[in-house]
Amino acid sequence: MNNDQSFKLEAFRQLAEEISKCNRCILSKKRKNPVVGDGDINAKIVLIGEAPGYWEDVAGKPFVGSAGKLLNELLREADLPRESIYITNVIKCRPPGNRDPHPDEVDACRVYLDRQLDIIRPRVIVTLGRHSTAYIFSKAGVPFKSISDVQGKVFTVEFWEAKTYIIPSYHPAAALYNARLKDDIRSVIMLVGKIKADLQL
Repeated sequence: MNNDQSFKLEAFRQLAEEISKCNRCILSKKRKNPVVGDGDINAKIVLIGEAPGYWEDVAGKPFVGSAGKLLNELLREADLPRESIYITNVIKCRPPGNRDPHPDEVDACRVYLDRQLDIIRPRVIVTLGRHSTAYIFSKAGVPFKSISDVQGKVFTVEFWEAKTYIIPSYHPAAALYNARLKDDIRSVIMLVGKIKADLQL
């Protein structure tokens, strides 16, 4: 194991421990398990959702419920093994009743996502849903109006002194209620697979 790998493992271990003890907002009071993230910490592709749902709260892992099953299906279609990427959320604890995260909750939790991204330094960031898209766009200085305006478009920014691609998508949960959105999400995941192959990530 090289020094960089050792640093990443230790940094993620410390981060997970901090998140497990976090009480920066009211969401910590009702959670069963904080959901740090899942996947390869050396990945060049990171998917960012919004917040854990019921099953994620139970399992302590992101995207394990119905939306996660759909996401796994689309990842397989694009030849993107889930274990080859990293998946996390803006918010690490489940909001009551799966409501939208409040701005103060995003503000309290963003330090953890920022640290995850700083450790991984991905080349491709896929934002799933409007909350993750709005947050990453704000970090990049890109104006954001609505997810429908930016869905499937590629935004090239500079993060960590390197060219980084931001690709927004509807959240997979939206396709559970509106089947027409599944093809839109599929097109994004297929595009990510193509970028991975083209850049040999």
